[in-house]
Amino acid sequence: MTTELTVSTGDLATSEFLLNIGPQHPAAHGVLRLALAVDGEHIVRAEPVVGFMHRGAEKLFEARDYRQILVLANRHDWLSAFSNELGVAIAVERMLGIEVPARAVWTRMLLAELNRVLSHLIFLGAIPDELVSDPPIGPAFRERERIQAVMETAAGGRMHFMFNQVGGLKDDVPASWDHLAADAIAAARAAVRRDLEPVIAADEAFRSRARGLGLLDRAVAADYGVSGPIARASGVDLDVRRDDPYLGYGELPADALRVVTRSEGDVLARFECLLEQVEVSLDIAEHCLSRLAELGPGPVNVRLPKVVKAPEGETYVWTENPLGINGYYLVSRGERTPWRLKLRSASFNNVQVLSRILPGCHVADLVPILCSTFFVVGDIDK
Repeated sequence: MTTELTVSTGDLATSEFLLNIGPQHPAAHGVLRLALAVDGEHIVRAEPVVGFMHRGAEKLFEARDYRQILVLANRHDWLSAFSNELGVAIAVERMLGIEVPARAVWTRMLLAELNRVLSHLIFLGAIPDELVSDPPIGPAFRERERIQAVMETAAGGRMHFMFNQVGGLKDDVPASWDHLAADAIAAARAAVRRDLEPVIAADEAFRSRARGLGLLDRAVAADYGVSGPIARASGVDLDVRRDDPYLGYGELPADALRVVTRSEGDVLARFECLLEQVEVSLDIAEHCLSRLAELGPGPVNVRLPKVVKAPEGETYVWTENPLGINGYYLVSRGERTPWRLKLRSASFNNVQVLSRILPGCHVADLVPILCSTFFVVGDIDK
């Protein structure tokens, strides 16, 4: 739908079109509407309009007990289900004063990093035709399926794992699972270097098209609370795993946990960051496998009472999810359900900054820029 709007700039009258992209559009990875003011082929203003998938998860938290809320938590970013439920579990454990067994800590880290690779491979494989003639979707999804099988073997679920629970994990991983995980990590590393890295690091058609496109300034990223690979591609050197460690991230060697940054802030830099972060996650996953082998068999959860009631108080937990920083603000009044559980989801802030990225760009650049902002619409609307 288009609407013509005439504005006057001094003695020269120009015309803008108000152009709606969405609310269902293939470039938006879901139900998102972009209200664009377009002058010819140039975007003059852009307003992301969200809320089309809103399901009231935060309100539903208040009607579920502390075991049940994990079901709601792992669905808003459907590419990062394990990481979503992990953050809520950590928040509740902090309120209850629970110390999770060491084997559960390192298994959680391993699965969180594999989940990060799953998420990143989706976006790396979905590089749009506007940037490259042969998108590497086949190799990316092949390796994604391999890692997905590893996650499914451990948790029993394919997308919404529900493997975390308050106090640790639902169960230990099966026997010989570590060999399956090690094989998948090695195969993913080889495929990234063979099939994905040549496209992003050496394909001059891709690099020339993506260079300088969709610029995001470092100060603007910080002002909007942008996080994750998008922010780091603009020079924001922030990673919660390093800067405020949780689980066992503080015990990792420096060469395993590397924070990948760029300064250019364009589409090319964002894809470069994402590609290199896959390598970092695979390194961390290998280190977790080594630590689990050293620990040997042991408990993976803490026995809880039949009725779990968090003491009165509040806590805030943040985690480095695949798309950026997720925050969990939990308030308890001593009952079996949260009084309030506020989610700070990465995609919400990352999408709002489109209002600053898109003006000045061509309409033809819209799809590549959207694909490089790495958002999931359910993570916006919760």
